[in-house]
Amino acid sequence: MPADSSVSNPPGASSFDHALSPARPFSCEEREAIYRAIETRRDVRDQFLPDPLPDDLVERLLKAAHSAPSVGFMQPWNFTLVTDGAIRQAAFVAFSRANEEAAAMFTGEQQALYRSLKLEGIRKAPLSICVTCDPTRGGKVVLGRTHNPRTDVYSTVCAIQNLWLAARAEGIGVGWVSIFHDSDIRTILDIPDHIEIVAWLCLGRVDALYNEPELAVKGWRQRVPLEELVFRNRWGG
Repeated sequence: MPADSSVSNPPGASSFDHALSPARPFSCEEREAIYRAIETRRDVRDQFLPDPLPDDLVERLLKAAHSAPSVGFMQPWNFTLVTDGAIRQAAFVAFSRANEEAAAMFTGEQQALYRSLKLEGIRKAPLSICVTCDPTRGGKVVLGRTHNPRTDVYSTVCAIQNLWLAARAEGIGVGWVSIFHDSDIRTILDIPDHIEIVAWLCLGRVDALYNEPELAVKGWRQRVPLEELVFRNRWGG
């Protein structure tokens, strides 16, 4: 029998109770899959295959990103999909100029190691996604953002992480390019002045991933032990 919408809720029940579902834990297999995606996610810099990504797969990744948490539910993100070869080449030129500047900031063996890293994702990956943040989307006053305006960017980064983990589950490599002048990418993609550029992501299929983060494998830096990063009750406690 259909529910009678005119029937009032039981005493103590909220009018929003119908929107709730049981918070059951995932099955063992489901949990293992999630932790495996987290633990084996890698930043891919060079190993992309040229095969185009199917539209339905890209749609799944974007939906995963769009399901991310956002402060005040403002959903400040936008995703500019870039497949045009000329645009990708222009972005690579901008990256290369900034990368030379970055290399000059290091010295000695560290500079040599930096220059040895292959950073060809922009040219090799069949798809790039420029992820941006619109700080105006929720209006002038946003719930939860009243005292920390940067939470819009934090929310956008959550969307990037969602996409990255979904991509790992799909067998798709992702590389985050952060070495460029903001003005260069803004000009290349016609991004309005009030929009913040958060990431240029390279996406494509890969045959293999490093067992550990590439920068750890190649000796740039090792993972910090977790116990050195956890305090209790107060800083340093």
